[in-house]
Amino acid sequence: MTGTTVGTRRQARGNDGWAFPDLVVETWGDLACFTRPELKSERVSYQLMTPSAANGLLQAIFWKPQFQYVVRRIEVLRPVRWHLIRRNEVRSVTTVAGVKDMKKQPTRRYDAAEDRDQRSTMALADIRYRIHAQVVVSRAAKAGGNGFAPASEEKYREQLRRRVERGACFSQPFFGCREFTAAFGPADTRQEVIPWTDELGVMLHSIEYPPAGGERYRWFRARVEDGVLTVPPEPLPEDAVAMHQGPWRADGQEG
Repeated sequence: MTGTTVGTRRQARGNDGWAFPDLVVETWGDLACFTRPELKSERVSYQLMTPSAANGLLQAIFWKPQFQYVVRRIEVLRPVRWHLIRRNEVRSVTTVAGVKDMKKQPTRRYDAAEDRDQRSTMALADIRYRIHAQVVVSRAAKAGGNGFAPASEEKYREQLRRRVERGACFSQPFFGCREFTAAFGPADTRQEVIPWTDELGVMLHSIEYPPAGGERYRWFRARVEDGVLTVPPEPLPEDAVAMHQGPWRADGQEG
C-alpha cells in the first residue's frame, strides 16, 4: 500500500495548515487483520487499522496517479475485540520466475496438499473506523500539459465524496487480508468514538518507492488518545527504527 509524506504541500491557514477540511470516510466490517511486522509466521493484528491500510482502502474507492492521500487521523468507533482463526495456507510464495519455469514444463504440477500448512491469525472482530484524510495533487498534474488540463484538488475531493455516497469503488476494499472485506460510507454522526487510550508501539506510516526500485518502509510511534490515532505528517528518521526492510513471507524466510 503506497503512502506519502506531507512535504511542502501544507498551506499556512486553518486545519493545521491544510487549505480544506478533512475528507471523512467511515468503514466497518466483521473481521480485520493489520499484521504487526515483527510477527511473521503467526499473524497478530495491531489493535486498530494502520494508516497504510487506510490509504489502501481510500485508493480502492478512488485513485488517480495525479494525486495521493494523506491520512491524518483514524477514529475508533468499536471496542477492540479479538478473534482467533486457524486456517490452511500454503508455505510457498508464487514468483515470476516460478511461473515462467512452469510454462516451460507443461507436465509440471503444483501440489497444494503437499505444500499446505495450518496457521493461526489473531484478528479483530466487529470493527468500525472513521478515516480523516487530505488529497495532495502533484505539481506536474497542477501544471497540466501533454493534452491534459491542469488538475485541481477540489475536483478529486468531490469525486471521492460522490463515490463514497454511492458506495462505488474500483476494487473491493478489505481489512488487511482480502477475505476480510470492508464496507464504507459517509460519516455517521450517531457513531461515537470509544474512550480508549493506549500505546501501540512502532507502526507502519507509509511505503516509499525509490527511483532505483524496491520498497522503503517508514514508521512512527503510534498512540491512541481517547479513541483517536493521530498520524504525524512525517515518519521517524530511517535510522530510528531497526526494522527488517525486505518483504515478509508467511514461512518466516526472507525474500
